[in-house]
Amino acid sequence: MQPKFNLWIEKDGVVVLSAWRVTLLETIEVTGSISAAAEKLNIPYRRAWEKVQEIEEGLGAKVVATAVGGKGGGGAHLTSAGRRAVEQFR
Repeated sequence: MQPKFNLWIEKDGVVVLSAWRVTLLETIEVTGSISAAAEKLNIPYRRAWEKVQEIEEGLGAKVVATAVGGKGGGGAHLTSAGRRAVEQFR
């Protein structure tokens, strides 16, 4: 047997950060896209977007900056607040 634990951070009883949410943020940073991160994590885009919004509401800061798609394509990357949240959680 091995001891295991799951850590998450709540604000007012609502989950703000967890290992899964941090993995989502890291995957957005690596793929450069919320939709690509959702696909890689095998979750619907809507769920990924909702989780990003929940994180931002909980932290009171924008954690993902997005650019609208089009001819040159859109994209997403972590803001400095997003990178700081990931680093502090890890």
